[in-house]
Amino acid sequence: MIHNLAPTNAPWFEHLTDSVRSLGEAAHEWKLASTAADLAYAHAERGDFHEGKVTGQPGPDATGWNARPVTRSPHARASFALRRAAMNHMHHLAGEYRHAAMLFASGAAWAIRAVHAGEQPALVVLAVDNTDRRDLVPGNTAVPAEIMDGYSEGAKLRAEHDRLTDCLYAGEVAEDIADQDYVADHEASQMHEAATVAEGLADAAYAYGLLAERALQYVLLGPKQTHRVLLAEQRACQEQTAAEGEAK
Repeated sequence: MIHNLAPTNAPWFEHLTDSVRSLGEAAHEWKLASTAADLAYAHAERGDFHEGKVTGQPGPDATGWNARPVTRSPHARASFALRRAAMNHMHHLAGEYRHAAMLFASGAAWAIRAVHAGEQPALVVLAVDNTDRRDLVPGNTAVPAEIMDGYSEGAKLRAEHDRLTDCLYAGEVAEDIADQDYVADHEASQMHEAATVAEGLADAAYAYGLLAERALQYVLLGPKQTHRVLLAEQRACQEQTAAEGEAK
């Protein structure tokens, strides 16, 4: 897919829109990959192994324990290895999707806050970690209350942010309980419930990011109108200058 980016000389808000969309595209790619990994793991989890066996016969130079023949079930060994690989892949991509979705959510929210404060950023600004990879770090996902109150989809935006906050809090609860030296039965149940809620974090962050991205366009209505007025004034000035030149 070819994405139509704003030209270099486009106004700042066009580049800001592209910046937020790039975060959304990244999150969407990881979402698709994570879903595919879930399906691959489910496929690897299916049962019914072929029960045929094969004998492994050591060579004449083998000694001791290594000289004993071994019996293998090739299909069972392959299936278990695939399950392990699929599970690791699934967890890895789920983590990448969760991270990218949080970047999208916090990046869109950052853009809204910056424009609302009167700034004119051309790019979203996020923190980076101190590792050699210099990975982006998700930030604050909140937007000003007056934006939610004045925006037609403000109620949806607030509801999705509440859902996102619930998932984040549930994850913290689950981790706090898991870090305890002793976990009582009722705490184990609470940890399981919290972990189940936290599993929805990536989808909640992605859904919130989509709504915040649309809300950004609402916040940009004022700057876009100001830009149009400025262009109209510049054209009028140019036309007047040209007319005065012809009159002379």
